[in-house]
Amino acid sequence: MVRTRKPPRDSLKPDECLCDYCSAKCCKYFALPIEEPTRGKDFDFIRWYLLHDRATVFVEDDSWYLLVHTVCEHLQADNRCGIYETRPQICRDYSTDGCEYEDDWTYDRYFETADQVAEYAEAVLKKKAGQGLRSPRPALLPLV
Repeated sequence: MVRTRKPPRDSLKPDECLCDYCSAKCCKYFALPIEEPTRGKDFDFIRWYLLHDRATVFVEDDSWYLLVHTVCEHLQADNRCGIYETRPQICRDYSTDGCEYEDDWTYDRYFETADQVAEYAEAVLKKKAGQGLRSPRPALLPLV
């Protein structure tokens, strides 16, 4: 049974389960490590990721991740696992010790759009004169 109000983690009694109060964030996305971009081509791949629905990229402790916002097909309406006894090993290894229960998770950098990545790339890459990820600035229109 999922309760509507979440008590602080440290106020739970020893026999209470943290998952009884959680919205199952851990079952509503997955994140895969990606290489840190160092060239324009690398940033272009990240831009491509973000052109896809429900994908974001974040940086945490100098590590880059592709985050895909998608719900596990076995998550039940009560935010419990429908295949708990046969769940994959990665789920078995997961612990609530470091989970995002508190809702105050922040990242060092977080990209939701391809434009954000292009702006960031322009800021961090040394560009040669006239080169960049964006289209060149158009010529000014003549005054009439």
